[in-house]
Amino acid sequence: MSQTVSKSCERCQNLPEKLELEGPGRLFLWLPLGHSYGKLVRQLGDSGREHQAMPEDRCVAVRLEGAQLSAFVADVMGALTGEESRATRALFVEGEGAPGLGDFPRVGSLPQLFTITRSGWLVDMLAEKRVTSHYQPIVHAKDTRQVYAYEALLRGIERDGALVFPGKMLTLARDADLLFQLDLAARLSAVREAARLGLKVPLFINFTPTAIYDPAFCLRSTVAAISEVGIPPSHVVFEIIESDHTPDANHLKSLIAYYRQAGFRVALDDLGAGYSSLNLIHQLRPDIMKLDMELIRGIHQDSYKASITEKLLELAQKLGILTVAEGIETPEELRWVREHGVDFVQGYLIARPASPPVSVTPHYY
Repeated sequence: MSQTVSKSCERCQNLPEKLELEGPGRLFLWLPLGHSYGKLVRQLGDSGREHQAMPEDRCVAVRLEGAQLSAFVADVMGALTGEESRATRALFVEGEGAPGLGDFPRVGSLPQLFTITRSGWLVDMLAEKRVTSHYQPIVHAKDTRQVYAYEALLRGIERDGALVFPGKMLTLARDADLLFQLDLAARLSAVREAARLGLKVPLFINFTPTAIYDPAFCLRSTVAAISEVGIPPSHVVFEIIESDHTPDANHLKSLIAYYRQAGFRVALDDLGAGYSSLNLIHQLRPDIMKLDMELIRGIHQDSYKASITEKLLELAQKLGILTVAEGIETPEELRWVREHGVDFVQGYLIARPASPPVSVTPHYY
């Protein structure tokens, strides 16, 4: 037996088969309660939809064309409560046969089936490597002409060249269990595009802790890509999204330890967006803290935001942690954070994300 060790995590690199259904088949639905079963049977009867009721198993089989599946599942979910939908088991079997033993591993919840029917475009995008990165400058607060680093921000590309913004991709990836693959694609794109563009300053890369099982395997391909393109480890900062962190503190610490052993730095992103910021600071001891844009928005006019931010900046200065104020959009916000000792700033006032990144203009407010 070969002893070759895989270079990366199979979970992160393997894509599921895309659900492409065109011909007829039967959708089997197992309802959680007799009440739920009765409700669905009545709805099907009222609509005249061809179906087979199996009350002994609280199961309904509905004859459908594959292309109708997504719309029909949406209708069923609309008729049931959220809890009923999540508790309903669903399986689509092509043709006229009953489910066999080999089909039952595909049984999932009704919302999962609905998501799978809609996720084909994302599977295609990942399979065809239509994922890229735009870069937003992070500049020195006291002199915004000086670029300190660039943050890599995920973008998808439609087949016609149109951009897809990350919110749509991430939401679907979470629901369709594709977050591992999307997170890896985003990290690799951030590294390779930065090298292609010849960016010489530090690079900030977002990562989702919940998309990583074991750093020694899941992050191996990312570390290899950084080495291959010749980016010094000290020029790479991995950002942990504070509002999306894993509740397993030991898992999070193991990720940070892995990055630090490889020579990378760590930033705590979206500080102030969640409820456990202080705990994360002492547990993770980041090199850099990024203040959430909602905390910065209108800070010069909001005494509560100002007081909270002042304390965070005071804490960072005492602990020797560098700070970045995100989401700077007005001269007044820039002036406030500059006067209160923020090290770096980022936001639309400075420059929007782009590829290649746009030149920054000075702001002396």
